[in-house]
Order: sequence, then structure tokens, then C-alpha cells
Amino acid sequence: MPRLKYASILRVLLILGLFCVWVQIMLSATNGALDKDGEELMNSNETSEQVLALVPPELHKYLTVHPRNSSANATERYSPKNVSDILRAVQRVNGAQTIYNEDLFGPVQNDTIIIAIQVHTRLTYLRHLIVSLAQAKDIDRTLLIFSHDYYDEEINNLVRSIDFTKVMQIFYPYSVQTHPLEFPGMDPNDCPRDAKLEQALKLKCNNALHPDLHGHYREAKYAQTKHHWWWKANRIFNQLQCTASHTGMVVFLEEDHYVAEDFIHILSLLRTTADKTCPQCEILCLGTYLKTYQYHSTSDKVEITPWHSSMHNMGMVFNRTVWTNILELQEQFCAYDDYNWDYSLLHLSQNRPGREKFKVILCKGPRVFHIGECGFHHKKSNCNASTVISKVQKLLQDAKSYLFPARVTATISAGGAKHNKKLIKGNGGWGDLRDQELCTNMTRVERQMRKYIYYT
Repeated sequence: MPRLKYASILRVLLILGLFCVWVQIMLSATNGALDKDGEELMNSNETSEQVLALVPPELHKYLTVHPRNSSANATERYSPKNVSDILRAVQRVNGAQTIYNEDLFGPVQNDTIIIAIQVHTRLTYLRHLIVSLAQAKDIDRTLLIFSHDYYDEEINNLVRSIDFTKVMQIFYPYSVQTHPLEFPGMDPNDCPRDAKLEQALKLKCNNALHPDLHGHYREAKYAQTKHHWWWKANRIFNQLQCTASHTGMVVFLEEDHYVAEDFIHILSLLRTTADKTCPQCEILCLGTYLKTYQYHSTSDKVEITPWHSSMHNMGMVFNRTVWTNILELQEQFCAYDDYNWDYSLLHLSQNRPGREKFKVILCKGPRVFHIGECGFHHKKSNCNASTVISKVQKLLQDAKSYLFPARVTATISAGGAKHNKKLIKGNGGWGDLRDQELCTNMTRVERQMRKYIYYT
């Protein structure tokens, strides 16, 4: 009898153990699906008929979705296979510095407007950004530089299919994709994000002595955004052969932005107004975050005010002179414990020795919009890119008669409490000394000659 009782207990324990394993597997799968930044869900959205109706037929080609291999899933897409091939491709493209369509639109001039677009993996948004750029007046006089931190052939094919202006691709070479098991990606011996200092010291994990100001350890995917922005700016101003003598404006956009058709026209008016009214304005800004839009009264209005990261980080514009001033304070940017590039710039702005904070001149009727409701900082389960895109399309359609003003009127504002509030501490995520060192080392790469590649 005791033997039978013992066997029954063992069976019960075995069943409970198998149940627990099953629950753990299911939870892991769920968390894994939720941890892809909503990108796969968002990229699978089809462009709605309502959105297509407001896109010229000749631009529908940029919205055509080419299905991925049906066997591919989110896990495979983020896997480390073929990393060596991707690294070689990145090195080849970065070395070649190819400018597509240069034969059609002429070489880059010293005053050519450069539009730098930071790209991750949100393909649907990128398609609509390209459609909006294609409709902008004078876009054929610009150079689009797409800066990628993820190598993907579908994204590459889309970018290289652009036929309305000059195009270049650059690839951030220290990405999580190309370093999946080592820094700057996640090293297996990196400290867990929420480990306490005592626990980290016992584990002897990487950077145990240097958590961030909130007591957390680095997360590679968040640190990458600041690294990428900093590398991209260094690459454009200091390393590309075509920008060696460039003195014009560089517009900073992201894959989930959308531009108005007169944004280049407004940019020219902003520059002219700044030269006359605010020579100390170092940053121009084409976008801002509003709850309501009143183009009938704001389309031709601009404002001069202290620059603030969370208000004036969309459609930022500056030139080499401003970049040189930023570069002089690179240690402040790279050492500041904040994984956000814009808040790191704000810290730099507020701590410039003997100089005032950055001043910005911005259009009160925005010409750059944020359409990214899904992705890096957004975890909505019902993401639908078409909903937001159609709202922006309708907004610009209704405002059409107020676009392309002949002149603009500037007002000067001291800014509100938020503009002038001194940063006490950063948002963290940047305590790892390896991140700070990598950031600093990016400024030490000299200009690189273009490598001509001959295909046989």
C-alpha cells in the first residue's frame, strides 16, 4: 500500500511539473511576440483604400507590398544567421558611397539640401514617408540619405526604387542585428536590466559597477537609437566624400514622419527669416506636436524660442557650423546618462560654457508630422498605420489653399516653464561605460574616400 501511494504522488508531481513547463513556454512565447515593438504587426497592415485614394496613381508603386517568404516569422527575422554576410554587405555599401540617380539630377552641390532619414524596420511608415517626399515641390534638388540600423532586402529595394531625386544609403555598422551576441548587442554575460548592484557583483556580469542613475543595466535595443543618431550625424558631416565641402542645411527625419508638399519652400523661408531676424538661431524646425491645427491662421507664422527636445525634435534642421559647435561638447553628449539623443542634446544646450541655450525658429503650422502609432515606443495592440496616415492626408488636403505662403511673420517667445526647466537628471539607460566609449570613438573616424566597385 505505501508503494502504491508513493507511485501516485510521483505521477501527480510529474503532471504538475509538465503543466508548469507548458505554462512557462506559453508565457515566453507571448512575451516574445509582444517584444518585437509591434513591427511585424504594423508591417503587415495593408494600405487602406481611403489612403490610396489620396495618393497619385504614379506613386502607388511605393506602397506595393511584396510578400515575405511565408515560412519566415518574427523570430527568424531577428535571428543572428548570416551575420557575416550582412556585415560584408554593410561594409561594401558604406565603402562605395553610391549616390543613386546622380546621372539624372546632377551632383551634390555645397548648398544642396540633405534630408537624413533614420530607418529601423517599420516598412509601412517608410513607404508613406517616401510617398510624401515624392510629392514635395523641389524635392528633385535634394539628396536623400537613408541611414539604416537593420539590413533588409525589402527595405533596400524600396529605397533604391526611388526615382524622383538623388538617394544614398548608409548603414550603422554597430547594430544589434550585426552584433547579436556581443556588445553593442546583448552579450550573454551582460547584467540583467533589473539586477541589484550586489547581485550583479556576485554574477560578475559586464559593467556590474556601472548601472544607470536609476539602478538599471543597459538594454541594447534602446541604447542603439542614440548611437545610431550620433553615428549618422558624424557620418554625414565628417566622413562622406560628397559632403566634404557641404555648407547647406541637413534635415533630420525618421521613418515614421510624413512631410507636407511645401516643406522645402517653408524651409527656405525659415532660413531667410532667421538670417534677418534671428542670426543666433542655430536650429530650424519643421514639425511640432499639436492637438489641433489651424492653418488658416498659422500657415505663415513662425516662432523664435528656446529649443526643447520633446517639442522641437521632429524635422530638425541645422548646418555644419552648428554641428561643429555640438561636436565641441561631444563628451557631454556621450557621457550624459540618457538613452535619448534629443534629451542628450538638450543637456548639452543647457550647459554650454559662456553661451546661451540653442534657439530655434519653427513654423507654427507644422510641415512634418509623426505618423508612428506602432513601433519602438508604442505598444498598442490594435496598431493600424492607415488610420493616422489618412488623418494627416486629410489635414493637408484641407489646408492646401494655405500652403506655400509668399512670406512668413516671426514672433519671439521666451518659452514656457517646460522650455526653461533645467534638466536635473537624464532618463537613464546610458550608464554603461562601453556605450560612452563607443559614442566618443565615433567622432574619431576621418573622412573616407569613395570606393568604386565594379560588378562583373
